[in-house]
Amino acid sequence: MSDELDVLIIGAGACGLCAAIQAHDKGLTVALIEKNDRPGGNSALSTGSVPAANSRFQREAGIEDSPEAYFRDLMGIAGETEAEGLVRRMTAVSAATVEWLIDDVGCRMELITAYKHIGHSVSRLHAPRSRRGQDLVDDLVAAVEKRDIPIAVGNAARSLIVEGGRVVGAMVDTGDGNPEEVRARAVILASNGFGNNRALVERYIPEIAGAQYFGALGSDGEAMVWGEELGASLLNMQAYQGYAAVADPHGSILSWTTIEKGGVLLNEKGERFGDESLGYSGYAKHVLAEGARSWAVFDQRIFDIAMQEEEFAELWNHKGLKKGDTVAEVAAAQGLDPVAAEAAVAAYNAAAAKGEPDAFGRRAYGLAPLQGPFYSCRTLPALFHTQGGLAVDDDARVLRADGTAIPGLYAGGGAAAGVSGKAGALGYASGNGLLTATALGRLGALAAASDLGV
Repeated sequence: MSDELDVLIIGAGACGLCAAIQAHDKGLTVALIEKNDRPGGNSALSTGSVPAANSRFQREAGIEDSPEAYFRDLMGIAGETEAEGLVRRMTAVSAATVEWLIDDVGCRMELITAYKHIGHSVSRLHAPRSRRGQDLVDDLVAAVEKRDIPIAVGNAARSLIVEGGRVVGAMVDTGDGNPEEVRARAVILASNGFGNNRALVERYIPEIAGAQYFGALGSDGEAMVWGEELGASLLNMQAYQGYAAVADPHGSILSWTTIEKGGVLLNEKGERFGDESLGYSGYAKHVLAEGARSWAVFDQRIFDIAMQEEEFAELWNHKGLKKGDTVAEVAAAQGLDPVAAEAAVAAYNAAAAKGEPDAFGRRAYGLAPLQGPFYSCRTLPALFHTQGGLAVDDDARVLRADGTAIPGLYAGGGAAAGVSGKAGALGYASGNGLLTATALGRLGALAAASDLGV
């Protein structure tokens, strides 16, 4: 990491890793620094799902899709957004991004057809077979190592170096308490969001501030602080990805397939309390408001589908679920009122059988009515990661309030404004975070190469 470095990338999650690979392949000298002791960040904790519209994998599967359809899907749930142009750009490059990941980078991913998840009208999620983000990160790290790109873990950036209005590097903590200059012709911020910064969460998204943070340590929001100091705009800061059902006390996510395919969530009284089809992100605040704990109930057919996911299978093997012939039995095993639980599911089943909205307005029933045997799991709501951040142009250049780019500075992933709109968690569609991570990481590297005359 010398004065001759072309690109310094701060953060080694999916965004930073993609940026490093693309920058190297364009002939730039590049280095990655990561404050944690290993690469991955929130990308490693995800399901590794990257959405793409009109990918060749969709076409091979006979799925008709287009960037326009994907754009409509995202805008349909996001509502008002401060970054509509970014939504259009991300949907337009989504297929090329996924095909680059698989064809050029060597990521072992496949189109998911067993489910669509919230926000998608067709199957467009591409993920590792395991549905583990760590596998995606491992493939990206392998590609970085193959290219001999240095990754300095345990090295946090403390501030940016700015000369004549241009970003020319960063002050980096090398472990001895004395930050050192690392100079570069361009800097890409890939340090994720601010989910681990309680003060910023309370300031921008107080509705979820009471939930546990379930994302990667190190998501402290320094990219936003540095950007603001340089006059950058912050957009969609209210947006975030929540998760309504983290298995308690196991700490792994309960696959939302269990709910999307027809399962329900009960409160401590054994009663349902809302429309779970809002999705795993949008429903998290409702669980928090209900008492910060809930219990999922689903049936054998749904269990069999979810068992295709490694993390769910591990949860079962680690005895994170209760099984019984009746709803009353699995409710009692969790300490819930069995009579109330039986009545709640019976009312839900009756509405599902008629194909009519239930008392909470739920219309998407999946495989319901539910039928025995049944399973239950105790769960907690959580904040996974924030979705707002620095304003960027179509190629990840960080923008000032007047719309001009800050020379030498680029951002992607959780450091940049996302595509989830302003509606808190309701605008989050599955894969929003990883799409902006992989796509903006790659685009930022390409823009840096262009701006540097390569």
